[in-house]
Amino acid sequence: MHKRTTFSKPKIIVCVPHGATPVEKRAIRQSVLSAGARKAGLIAEPIAAAIGAGMPITDPTGSMVVDVGGGTTEVAVLSLGDIVYARSVRVGGDRMDEAIVNYLRRQHNLLVGETTAERVKTAIGTARMPDDGRGVAMTIRGRDLLNGVPKELEVNQAQIAEALAEPVQQICEAVMVALETTPPDLAADIVDRGVMLTGGGALLGELDLALREQTGLSISVADEALNCVALGTGRALEYEKQLRHVIDYES
Repeated sequence: MHKRTTFSKPKIIVCVPHGATPVEKRAIRQSVLSAGARKAGLIAEPIAAAIGAGMPITDPTGSMVVDVGGGTTEVAVLSLGDIVYARSVRVGGDRMDEAIVNYLRRQHNLLVGETTAERVKTAIGTARMPDDGRGVAMTIRGRDLLNGVPKELEVNQAQIAEALAEPVQQICEAVMVALETTPPDLAADIVDRGVMLTGGGALLGELDLALREQTGLSISVADEALNCVALGTGRALEYEKQLRHVIDYES
């Protein structure tokens, strides 16, 4: 068996949600060290997302990133490489899938699994009502709750927009609260630069347009929205000296 030396032990950086408590952070760090890491650093998710999206977070100006993940949406205002304001709301891709499952059960007595709900969200999911009041349609299969037999149903974008209205509204409200709480000078920078959307949930159809209508700001979706947090964490390790103030190595 190969005897491990200190040189073979890696230095690892892990992403944590902004609202993680000291106890949670300590548990994450201990898990990483127990797995054989030489050193374990923690980086806040919104900072990693912003770095991965190529935002100039070390500039003295304000930037806003909205990271729509699976379980949470993190809204953060960053300046000089630090978080000026951040808020985490428990709504993300998983909540959107649940909303589709609940809508189909309530409106059509059709029971579908979360895999089917995610397929619908990815294929025809939209944050805004289609202009023609219907939009693109697709056929799904599930179980008829009235007689227990398998059943096919055609669903369209208008129905899915209705199903997703609540989670989309919660994301919009979190962005509005962040804007209201941001210091005026940084808010002015955000008006100039706009808001960056990252995370898998950012790929929901027309979420950027829905946010633009609510906030009046320019909204961009990051090039590799799905991988921004992972890319940003890797880049933080690569440019560790320049970003050392955003990586927490304390025990």
